[in-house]
Amino acid sequence: MNIDLLRRLCETPGVPGNEHRVRDLIRAEIDGLFDEVKEDAMGSLLCKREAKKKPENGESPKKVMLLCHMDEIGFLVSHVTDKGFLHVQPVGGFDPRNLFSRRVLVSTDDGDFKGVMNPGGRPLHISTPEERKKVPEPTDFVVDLGMGEAAKDIVKIGDMVTMDEPLIEIGEKIVSKALDNRIACWLGIEAIRALGKTKHGCEIHVAFTCQEEVGLRGARTASFAVSPDVGLGIDTTLACDTPGVPEQDRTTVQGDGFGLHVKDSSFIADRELVKEIEALANAEKIPFQRTMLKAGGQDGAAAQQAAAGAKAIGIVVGTRYIHTVTEMIHRDDLLAARDIITAYLKQA
Repeated sequence: MNIDLLRRLCETPGVPGNEHRVRDLIRAEIDGLFDEVKEDAMGSLLCKREAKKKPENGESPKKVMLLCHMDEIGFLVSHVTDKGFLHVQPVGGFDPRNLFSRRVLVSTDDGDFKGVMNPGGRPLHISTPEERKKVPEPTDFVVDLGMGEAAKDIVKIGDMVTMDEPLIEIGEKIVSKALDNRIACWLGIEAIRALGKTKHGCEIHVAFTCQEEVGLRGARTASFAVSPDVGLGIDTTLACDTPGVPEQDRTTVQGDGFGLHVKDSSFIADRELVKEIEALANAEKIPFQRTMLKAGGQDGAAAQQAAAGAKAIGIVVGTRYIHTVTEMIHRDDLLAARDIITAYLKQA
């Protein structure tokens, strides 16, 4: 299992609209894996692998598209005070309860600078009981780079701010910020690598998309460009198999295999495609679990709705503590996701 690649993907900063460093990493990693690689106007990386055998019916090969978004949730600098404190605006959905006392990375034209993020207002020892009950909004947090007034000469409005935490391995789990959705980038690379020289009959498109966390934006333009027959939205989903969550709300159970994503608030998967991948997983003895999400969306919806439409489904990996710096996946679930993607591409 290529943990080094996953580590590099997760630790590289890239919030919506600022995916360039992740894109450069992927472009270098996929050298030789595709027949065509190009960057679209929005910044998504569109990779094409031609069909390796002609369809027996003489028709054009089926277009299968994997959508793997590159962006992570984060912030953009909205204001720099005269004393060098940075005010920020979120790009992506944060639960502010998880933002207290965080180490962050501020990426500027002059380089990356480490800082700390805390909410404005009075700290514990001088605050009132009522003040301590308040949960700040994400925009109430400020970043301190420790450089005072000099920050005004370095940091610009629009510079990105990301959480600054390394990937770690604990037991059978992998923990990192940005597993949502760098695991999809990993899968988009490693599934094609596992495919090797297989004589597949489908035309494969892997789109490493931008700006998913703010509305599937890159996936929409990429899907219109490709006009796929089948779209696989590769992503994380919730694993709420933890204390305090009712069984019916757990979504997935870690260690039970990849998630066959049937529905969320952005799309409903194609019924026959669900059956097809389920049968393939059973035949290949790849563990899986059907999954639905009450809210949220993913790039598979963009493929489904592009141009004349496509059959679509999600292939997802259950993730505990999602949208935090402690996102956790089970390595076996990740490998199961890789294996089903590769198996499907071989026979599609």
